Amino acid sequence: MRKLIVGLLLVVAIAVVVDFTAAAYSEYRVSRSLRAGGELTADPEVTIHGFPFLSQTAHGIYRNVEIRARANRPDIPGEILVEATLNGVHLSMHDLVDKDMHAVSVDRVDGRMRIEPVELGRLFNIPDLQVVTRPADKSDGTGGSGGSGMTTQGGLVLTGSIQPGPESRTTNRVSVKADLFLDGDRIKLVATDLYHGGVDSNAPTTSTSELDPELDKPAVLARFTRTVDTKDLPFGLVPKKVQAIGGNIVVEGSGENIRIDMDRFARP
Repeated sequence: MRKLIVGLLLVVAIAVVVDFTAAAYSEYRVSRSLRAGGELTADPEVTIHGFPFLSQTAHGIYRNVEIRARANRPDIPGEILVEATLNGVHLSMHDLVDKDMHAVSVDRVDGRMRIEPVELGRLFNIPDLQVVTRPADKSDGTGGSGGSGMTTQGGLVLTGSIQPGPESRTTNRVSVKADLFLDGDRIKLVATDLYHGGVDSNAPTTSTSELDPELDKPAVLARFTRTVDTKDLPFGLVPKKVQAIGGNIVVEGSGENIRIDMDRFARP
């Protein structure tokens, strides 16, 4: 009986190792295919969830696949983070082995493009740029600082160090109110006014007395205003939502029961 139990445990252990090895190899093949087709500078992270993996392979349907990669943009210095979650991926073993993954049917795909603080600072040419939500827009609905920091499209506070005028040699740390919204397939960050109130205990405040008398308000607002094209949304998804999360600007789109072009994961 003891030998039988040990033998069964050994068989189970071998089966688990084989299953995870097959999953890891498949993730590698998908990653390499995405990199080649999407002209990425590095292999994207691919995670195929669900156990057993070989059972999904036998049926040709993968329950949940997550993809993350960094992509270069000609209009944004540095790199942006591109993410996708695929549910119900229909892919045969033959296509997986032969890397014939150019067109794949999925039950649902959720794609995200994330512009992180460093890239935002480069985009605005304000290295210390901070993006936070105005207190009244906190998602907990209380108007306090106890919310999650997530907003739908709406009011933000942008803070950074700039020269207040074209002839000024000094630098002031300035905060402005800004609206974040989608205009078709473009993200718009539009500064609307100077901001003088606190955001939370960790965010700086700005008072009029702290600003250089040479302050050119229209020029300051123009420095904090930008439009970004969303052409790198995964698989050419149409953007449906934009929000600020943890200092990042995140734009999202989704689709159901569609065929996606895997070569368009991170390129238009």
